Amino acid sequence: MKIINERIRISTQGNPDLIDITSCLSRLLASTRLKKGNLTVFVVGSTAAITTFEYERGLIKDLQGIYEKLIPSQRHYHHDDTWQDANGFSHLRAALQGPSLTIPFEDGRLILGTWQQVVLAEFDNRPRNRQIVVQIIGE
Repeated sequence: MKIINERIRISTQGNPDLIDITSCLSRLLASTRLKKGNLTVFVVGSTAAITTFEYERGLIKDLQGIYEKLIPSQRHYHHDDTWQDANGFSHLRAALQGPSLTIPFEDGRLILGTWQQVVLAEFDNRPRNRQIVVQIIGE
C-alpha cells in the first residue's frame, strides 16, 4: 500500500465559480501508476468546496441559482459583523457543500459515472488562489 500526497493550485474568479478538475485528477492519478485504491480531494479554506455533478452549462446555471436561493449573497449574515468582509454567505455555502470528496479507482482510473465530473466550487466574493490537496492511497 502506498500513500501519495500532492497539491494542485487553481486561480478562481470568485463566486460563483465552478471549475471542472476531473482531468487534472485523472492525470495526477495516472502519474502514480497505482492501479486500485482511493483518491481524496480536499480544498484548503473555508469559502470553497469540492463536489461532483454533470458539468454542463445548464446544470452549472441551475446550481448557481440554487445556491443563491438557499443562501442569498445579498443578505446580511452575523459573520459579516465580525470581519466586515461581506462573505458570510460564502462560508455557509462551503459548509453546506463540504471541503472534500473520496473517489475509488480501479485499473488506474477514477470510478466516476459517464457524465460525472469532480468540481471545485468557489463561493468567496473575490478571486482566490486555491490549494487543493490530493491524497492517493492504493497499490
